[in-house]
Amino acid sequence: MKKFLLGMLGLVGLGMAAPAVAADLPARTYTKAPAYIAAVYDWSGFYIGANGGWGTSRKCWDTNTGLGGTFLATEGCHDASGAVAGGQLGYRWQTGAWVFGVEGQGDWADLGGSNVSLFTPTTTDRSKINAFGLMTGQVGYAWNNALLYVKGGAAVTGDKFAGLTTATGATIDTAKELRWGGTAGVGLEYGFTPSWSAALEYDHLFMGTRTDDFRAPTAAFTREDRIRQDMDTVTARINYRWGGPVISKY
Repeated sequence: MKKFLLGMLGLVGLGMAAPAVAADLPARTYTKAPAYIAAVYDWSGFYIGANGGWGTSRKCWDTNTGLGGTFLATEGCHDASGAVAGGQLGYRWQTGAWVFGVEGQGDWADLGGSNVSLFTPTTTDRSKINAFGLMTGQVGYAWNNALLYVKGGAAVTGDKFAGLTTATGATIDTAKELRWGGTAGVGLEYGFTPSWSAALEYDHLFMGTRTDDFRAPTAAFTREDRIRQDMDTVTARINYRWGGPVISKY
């Protein structure tokens, strides 16, 4: 009985001491989970896409005195306008918010126009661009899945020129050339899935002045004209990209 009473007193004393011991222990520290940062859109990778829109080209004609001759008279200017459609292939890499890239673009075009010659009103000068290509570098700034970029580089156009009889429209002479120049443009692109994006782009083509020799259907030389040309396009674009996944960061 005595041992039982001593055991009970020991248990009571231990129970009374436990709160005091617990009070002396340091408070438990809690570590918060790291804050979650929303997924970051990565513009890096190869892409391929299609584009379509509208283009216009300004042409101004001056006739020379003859083959290899000097300026004789101004024939006037006209705008050659129409639809454009084609594709693009490129690569981009992103560092921070900055995006750099290279791109090649090739488009079919139907840009046609004409004017009655100021020098010989019985003749109508007609032009057409049936294709163009761009080879450019890009620099852009990204706000997650929105990208604003500028581009610049080389441009090439496929040009056809003709002289027509104003009264009947019959062909008098023709010339054609592959003309090289430069281009500069700006675009705004939005990524609506990790791989797909859509853009609206404006480009100006600086195609300079070239001298073209015109020949009749019989291949006989008829005249020599210096033709100044530039071109503007506005296109809607869609791209599919691979090689740059969306990543989440903590």
